Amino acid sequence: MDANGQAVEVKEPDRPRSLAISEAGITTGTQFAQLMSSLMSDILSGRVTPNVGNAVCNAGGKLLKVVEMQHKYGVKGDGAGAKRLELTGA
Repeated sequence: MDANGQAVEVKEPDRPRSLAISEAGITTGTQFAQLMSSLMSDILSGRVTPNVGNAVCNAGGKLLKVVEMQHKYGVKGDGAGAKRLELTGA
């Protein structure tokens, strides 16, 4: 978005490589590692600002914390699926 809130088309050579990874979704540790690796390259090449990189790293850390808590405190449902962590009493 530009200063007026209008969408700005990003030219392909300037498009951050990490953006394609994040748009596809992060569901595995390998994908998370690929995202962080490409984000570092994007920051160093100037395709991503340090402020955006910092925000992504902070959000990524929180994502990892939720996964850790889910494994530690989550409960299994009736099936053989992954553990589930209830965040509210509802």
